[in-house]
Amino acid sequence: MTQADPSNNMPNTPLRKAVGYCIGHPMISVGAFVGIVSLFFLAFPGVDIWASGLFYSDPAGFTAENVDFLRKVRHLGPFLVRVIAVICVAVLVIKFFVPSLPPLMPLRKPVFLLSTLILGPGVLVNLILKNNWGRPRPRMVEEFGGDLPYQPVWKVTDYCYSNCSFVSGEASASMWLVAVAFLVPASWRKPALAFLLPLCAILSVNRVAFGGHFLSDTLISWGLTLLVILAGHWLLYAKKPPLISDAGLDEWFTVKGRRLQRSLQRRGIRTRRVLRRVLRKFSES
Repeated sequence: MTQADPSNNMPNTPLRKAVGYCIGHPMISVGAFVGIVSLFFLAFPGVDIWASGLFYSDPAGFTAENVDFLRKVRHLGPFLVRVIAVICVAVLVIKFFVPSLPPLMPLRKPVFLLSTLILGPGVLVNLILKNNWGRPRPRMVEEFGGDLPYQPVWKVTDYCYSNCSFVSGEASASMWLVAVAFLVPASWRKPALAFLLPLCAILSVNRVAFGGHFLSDTLISWGLTLLVILAGHWLLYAKKPPLISDAGLDEWFTVKGRRLQRSLQRRGIRTRRVLRRVLRKFSES
C-alpha cells in the first residue's frame, strides 16, 4: 500500500505558487530579480547610503577593512575561484596533451565552469560594467568622507574611470561558486548550496563593510552572474539536444590532441635531422 505524498495535501498558497514558478522558470525569475532590485534602488537610493552607513564611523571610516580576520575572509573567495579554475584548466590540458587518456571528468563540467567564469565575472562584470559605468565606490562619496557625489545604479558617469563600484566583481565571483552546485549529484546539491550560498553572502557583505561596494552593486551583481550561469547550464545541459555533449568534447580534444602530437613528432624529427647535420659539420671541420 503506497503512502500519499504529504506535499500534495498542502494548500496551494500564492507563496507556494510563486516558489514553484521561480523553480520552473529560473532565468525569467532571476531577470525579474535584477529588474526589481534595480528599480527599488533607483526609487530609494537612500537604502544604499543607509546600508553602507551601518559599517561607517566618522572619522575612523570603514573600520572593518582594518580587521585582520575579515581581510583574510576577503581572500577566501578569489582563492576558491582560482583553485576551481586551475583544476578545470588542468583537466582540459591533460586531455589535450594526452588524448589517449580518458578525461578525468566529463568535459562539459570544466567547459561550463570556465565559460561562465569568463563571461560572467570576467567579461560582463569586470570588463563591461566596472570599467564603463563610472560609479564611485562608497569610500569615495561625500557621505563617507570622499569628494564625489553618490551615483544611482545603471547611471553612466565619468567620476570613476576603471575598476569602479558598479557592479561588484567579488560578489560576482562568489556567486559564480554556486555554479559548482549545478554539477554535483542531486543528493549533494542541497548540502552544496547550504555551504555555498552563505559563503557567497559573507564574502559579498564583507565588501560592503569595507566600503568597496554599495548593497545595490552586490545584489545586481548576484543576479547578472546567476543569469550567465543559468544560460550556460541551459545551453550545455538542459537544452535538447545540448550545444555540445561530453562525447563530442572528448572526440574534439582527442582529434586535436593527436594532431598536435603528430605535428610535434614531425618537428622533433626535423630538429634531430638539423642537429645531426650541424654535428657532422663540426666533426668534419
